Amino acid sequence: MTVTYHPEIVQGSDEWFKLRCGVLTASEMKLILTPTLKLASNEKERAHLYSLMSQRITGYVEPSYIGDDMLRGYEDEIEARIAYNKHYAAVRDCGFVTNDEWGFTIGYSPDALVGDDGLIEIKGRRHKFQVETILTHVPANTAPDDYVLQLQTGLLVTKRKWIDFISYSAGLPMVTIRVLPDAELQDAILKAATAFEARIAEKIAAYHAVMKSGARLLPTKRRIEQEIRV
Repeated sequence: MTVTYHPEIVQGSDEWFKLRCGVLTASEMKLILTPTLKLASNEKERAHLYSLMSQRITGYVEPSYIGDDMLRGYEDEIEARIAYNKHYAAVRDCGFVTNDEWGFTIGYSPDALVGDDGLIEIKGRRHKFQVETILTHVPANTAPDDYVLQLQTGLLVTKRKWIDFISYSAGLPMVTIRVLPDAELQDAILKAATAFEARIAEKIAAYHAVMKSGARLLPTKRRIEQEIRV
């Protein structure tokens, strides 16, 4: 087992993007595995395959842009970390974590580490989703379905014992739900990741075959642009 922590890396920095380049990560697991734990075979899965494939070929992550929800989410995350640190437990930063024990690498960007056993994952959310979470998920002590695969992948990568899912929406109570490793979900995640990695390897081999075929392909240079990352 090889779990590697990168506490010195700042999330969103150039160094962070370099570490993530071409790596399947926890936040993307929902693109390759359906909620019913079947291998995804749809446009989003194919788009993600070609995205990671292109990153591995070029060593470059194309920029994306910050929207209003993302800006609000950054502010919510800061407030949620302060509240958690004050009322529950001390947290410490870690920009990225990788695990390559399966013959390929899966990455995870935790919102913070807690002691030797825990993690936190913070989601800044609109009021309507926070109210739904308070009414539906707090009594059931379960994280919303949209985040289950990300949370379980984070636990799988880090091998930690628990992760506190934090749902934050300014003006409403902050929700904290503890999630434990689920062997069935993690097994499905690994099967999906293994199949996905095999597809990428097959596609990259096909790409290099085309490059050697003598086809009319002219090399180009990427322009240097001012980039706004997320």
